Amino acid sequence: MRISVIGCGYLGAVHAACMAKLGHDVVGIDVDEQKISELSRGRAPFFEPGLENLLQEVQSTGRLRFATEFAAAEGSSVHFICVGTPQKKGENGADLTFVDAATSALLQHLSPGDIVVGKSTVPVGTAGRLVAVVKQAQPEADLLWNPEFLREGHAVSDTLLPDRLVYGVDGGSEDHRSVEVLDQVYASALEAGIPRLITDLPTAELVKTAANSFLATKISFINAMAELCDAAGADVSLLADAIGLDDRIGRKFLNAGIGFGGGCLPKDIRAFMARAGELGADQALTFLREVDAINMRRRTRVVELTRELCGGSLLGQRITVLGAAFKPESDDVRDSPALSIAAQLQLQGADVTVTDPEALANAARRFPELHYEKSTGTALKDADAILLLTEWQEYRDLDPYETAYSVAYKRVLDGRNVLDARKWRAAGWTYRGLGRP
Repeated sequence: MRISVIGCGYLGAVHAACMAKLGHDVVGIDVDEQKISELSRGRAPFFEPGLENLLQEVQSTGRLRFATEFAAAEGSSVHFICVGTPQKKGENGADLTFVDAATSALLQHLSPGDIVVGKSTVPVGTAGRLVAVVKQAQPEADLLWNPEFLREGHAVSDTLLPDRLVYGVDGGSEDHRSVEVLDQVYASALEAGIPRLITDLPTAELVKTAANSFLATKISFINAMAELCDAAGADVSLLADAIGLDDRIGRKFLNAGIGFGGGCLPKDIRAFMARAGELGADQALTFLREVDAINMRRRTRVVELTRELCGGSLLGQRITVLGAAFKPESDDVRDSPALSIAAQLQLQGADVTVTDPEALANAARRFPELHYEKSTGTALKDADAILLLTEWQEYRDLDPYETAYSVAYKRVLDGRNVLDARKWRAAGWTYRGLGRP
C-alpha cells in the first residue's frame, strides 16, 4: 500500500520505517528540514536501538523516502498523523497545535476513499472534531484513531509486533470500510495472532491515556510504599516481590526508585486530568494528582539522601551522576528525573558531573550549567559520592572493588535499586537504596 506518515519525530520516524519494513511504499513528511535531511541519509535524529539500521535497510529497497512538502502525500491512500502533543506551557492540558496543523495541511491533498489515521495521543473528543474537518474537505475520506503503545528502547519491535491493535472508528462498527483497509496495513501482525479491538472514537482516544495513567499509578504506589519502608525499616524490593506474586497485581512496574519521566507519562496524566475537568468529570481523576505528587517527591528524596550520604552537607561535594536519560536505551531527557536531581544538587552547592552513554548532547541543551563527561571512568575519578539514576546495563555491571580505586570516598546511592547491596557493602561501600534498610 502507499502510505504517508505526517510528522517524523520519535513516533513518526519509527512508524514510517516499520511500515516500509512490512512492504508498504512510504513517504515521511515533516516541516523540519534538518530532520528530513538526516532521515534521508539513513540517520536517526534520536537514539533508538535498531532504528538506524532499519532506516538504511528499507531506504535501500526504495520503499521509504522523506519530504518536507505535504504534496508528497498525494497518491497515498492511508495517511498517519504522528505529530507530538506536548503539554501546554503553564497548563496541564495537551497542546494540539501540531495535530490541527498537520490535519489542515493534509486536507487539500486528500483523494476520495483516502483514510486519515490518527496515532498521536490526544484528549478524548479530538477525533470526533477532526472527523468533521476531514469530511468537510473531502466527503469521501474517513478518519479513524489507532493509538500507539511504543516503549522507548523497544519501539521498532513494538511497532512491527504490537501487543494489541486498537481501531477507533466513527460509530464503532466492525463493518466500517476503513477497518478492512487498516487490516491490510497491519496484515503481518494480524496473521501473527495479534489481538485487534474495534471501538468507537472516544474509547480509542482514552486507551493510551488510561494505560499510561494506570502504569504511573502503579509506579507511584510502590514509591509510596518505599517512603513507608524508609520510615519502618522494611525492604521495598522484597515487599514488591511478595505482592507481585499475586497474579492480580503482577511484579512489572513495581520497582521503587526515583520515579517516572519522559515525554509520555507525566504530560499524559496531566492532560488526562485537564480533559476530565473540561468534561465535568474531574473528581474521577483526582487520585492522579497524588500520583504526580508522589512522583515528584522522589526527586527531592534523592537530594536529601545524597546530603545524608555526604555527611550532612552538599557544599563542594563532588557528585557523579550515572545517567541523564529518563530511562536506559534512550537519549530522551524530557522530564528526566535523573537530570532534574543533578540540577537540584548543583543548585545546592555540589560539584556535579553527569555521564550517560547516549543522552549527553540533549542533556547539555537542557541544563548547560552542569558538567558532562562521556567516559564513565573519567566521571568517577575522585568522586565523593556516586548516584546511579538511570539503569543502563554498564552501570548495573560496575564492579564495586574496581570502582573503589577511582573514587575519593566509597559512597553510592542506588536510585533504581538495581545493585547488589551486599556485594557493594562487602567491598567497603556505604550503600543507600530507596526504601531499603
